[in-house]
Amino acid sequence: MATGASNCSFAVLLVDARNGVLTQTKRHACIVSLLGIRKLALAINKMDLVGFDQSRFDAIVEDFARFSEPLGFEQVTCVPVSALKGDNVYSPSAHMHWYHGPTLLGHLETVDVTRDDKEQAFRFPVQWVNRPHLDFRGYAGTVASGAVKPGDEVVIEPSGKRVHVARIVTADGDLESAAAGDAVTLTFAEEVDVSRGDVLASLGARPQVADQIAARLVWFDDEPMLPGRTYTLKCGCQTVTATISSLKYKLNVDNLDHVAGKTLELNEVGSCNLATGKALVFDPYAENPETGSFILIDRFTHATVAAGMIEFGLRRATNIQWQVLSIDKSARAGQKGQKACALWLTGLSGSGKSTLANALEKRLYTLGRHTYVLDGDNVRHGLNKDLGFTDVDRVENIRRVAETAKLFVEAGLIVLVSFISPFRSERRMARELFEEGEFMEIFVDTPLAVCEARDPKGLYRKARAGLISNFTGIDSDYEAPERAEMSLKTSNSTAETLAETVLAELRRRQVI
Repeated sequence: MATGASNCSFAVLLVDARNGVLTQTKRHACIVSLLGIRKLALAINKMDLVGFDQSRFDAIVEDFARFSEPLGFEQVTCVPVSALKGDNVYSPSAHMHWYHGPTLLGHLETVDVTRDDKEQAFRFPVQWVNRPHLDFRGYAGTVASGAVKPGDEVVIEPSGKRVHVARIVTADGDLESAAAGDAVTLTFAEEVDVSRGDVLASLGARPQVADQIAARLVWFDDEPMLPGRTYTLKCGCQTVTATISSLKYKLNVDNLDHVAGKTLELNEVGSCNLATGKALVFDPYAENPETGSFILIDRFTHATVAAGMIEFGLRRATNIQWQVLSIDKSARAGQKGQKACALWLTGLSGSGKSTLANALEKRLYTLGRHTYVLDGDNVRHGLNKDLGFTDVDRVENIRRVAETAKLFVEAGLIVLVSFISPFRSERRMARELFEEGEFMEIFVDTPLAVCEARDPKGLYRKARAGLISNFTGIDSDYEAPERAEMSLKTSNSTAETLAETVLAELRRRQVI
């Protein structure tokens, strides 16, 4: 598959003549269309295994044409081939006199796949700040689209600063101009601050900058996509955290219908809204594939889990500004004689989280501290009463609670969060909402057997009997913390004793 600008790229799609157009064929055609590829060669292979039958070839061609009509291909060239002995691959077949079109290789040699990147607006993602000595500072990268020459005024995104290109430097000497595909180092006439991931752009055709985008996703991973979970997004030289805010719809590749769904499974395609940790510089994929494409990476396994194509920036991302208030978190906490923080208690159901949180809050109250407990069951009676216990709902449950806990910390309180919070990814997401020293993960480390023996709500008995599904520890995983600030065992200590242990740690950290 070869990709380039959206109106001049090309792909080869293989079909087994015995099986015809399968769901996988349709999926690949959909992905090719999403990539903006408009010219396609449909190679119908293994014609020898169907007796070089013209009617079989014609039926497959008709079937694919009927399916692919809404995908908007400009040119589909269908070639019957048998790769076993090269029939219609590189020379005309002696077994298919009924076919009068080109061979596959002959078509590949003549199809127009020229790129028009030079006609597009100038885009230069900064890959590296090149400073070999004090007298030289340049910005290295590859021109993604358009062209540039010394003297041109360009804009640096996302800062919006304007500069003039002074030199275009290469190992073989300076150039008079650079165009799409050229790897060069640019220097500026002005002193400016530019970092890796910044994008240099045409002054009259600037890219979009937003921290919320709409995009198409193709999901690669065996683990499903979970809205609310945080991933790493790489777009060109930019690397940011990104959360899938919502799945708008999934694409049914058999009939191209838009269907509702909460998650994406392996090989599924969907349309999503994403929120990024900081502003992203991009163009819509349809306008510039080089600056409109991205990948998502799992933050724990570092596996690439999805490829994405940006459709547009969400307008609400630019309409909302953070309001700076006169009284800040430090002032509110100082008035209370404490340091605001979140104590995040995690563990299995029945581990003793709520009992410990209650005992700890009572001790803090007697010391005159200002606290609040966010308990899993209590929050599900109000804020999160619309959520169930699937993985998708658990992720959203923790996202909402983490944001709420952050507000309590902003109010200057010591907030105790008592939630199973089974996934490391969501606990990490919660941690990253807070400043250094404001978040303590406390693992209430109670073995499953002990929790089952306690079973204060009878939940384990119901889960074992199949009356409750997606129950953590039984048919839904609990991922134990790897680097919690504290690990407490309730099986051989009382809640009051463990509360004193936590208080001692809070004193050591000068929280109280």
